[in-house]
Amino acid sequence: MAETARILRLAFDPTVRTPDDATGERIIDAAIELIAASGVRNLTMDDVAARARVGRMTVYRRFGGRQELVDALSVRECRRCLSAIAASVEQDAPIEARAAALFVTTIGVIRDHPLLERLARVEPDALLEALRTDESAIFRLVHGFLVGLIENAQADGELPGVDAVLTAEVAVRLGLSFVLMPRTAIPIEDPDQVRALIGAILGQTARTHG
Repeated sequence: MAETARILRLAFDPTVRTPDDATGERIIDAAIELIAASGVRNLTMDDVAARARVGRMTVYRRFGGRQELVDALSVRECRRCLSAIAASVEQDAPIEARAAALFVTTIGVIRDHPLLERLARVEPDALLEALRTDESAIFRLVHGFLVGLIENAQADGELPGVDAVLTAEVAVRLGLSFVLMPRTAIPIEDPDQVRALIGAILGQTARTHG
């Protein structure tokens, strides 16, 4: 899982820049379309150039090589997804509303993103391996974010008696189950019903650990 950790380090490094001009964006978009269709192993610079409608040497001049291109698209997409998730959370809203927005947006981002959707649909074993709790940078990142969210709420007088670490882990595992098994009777697209469900779960957790 060293590769996942490396990409995350790049994504959170403000000195790492990705192309933001029209040609660079078109090349990255073309690479994403190809990977979504056939997987990263089958990605070639020639195919990217053809899909982006640019010359092969243009792709090499912009990105240097195949690995650099994959890094650039990974960093760009990681940042886009995290920004969308962060923007969905209203900091002044009650904790149940913040948690519901976080959950609904995260599931939506994963389902709507061509690479993440492909990973969950075609390569679920790879996704599970990437989320192994003893190694995963992704798991630590998401779990740590949720722990912080819960602890901040507790500092404001919300969620008394809730174990932040355990509750965050349950939330990560629950979210993963929706990604890997998307068919459900739970109305996860409805923020109001999700908010009510999360409120019930948090209330039960507080009673259990209170």
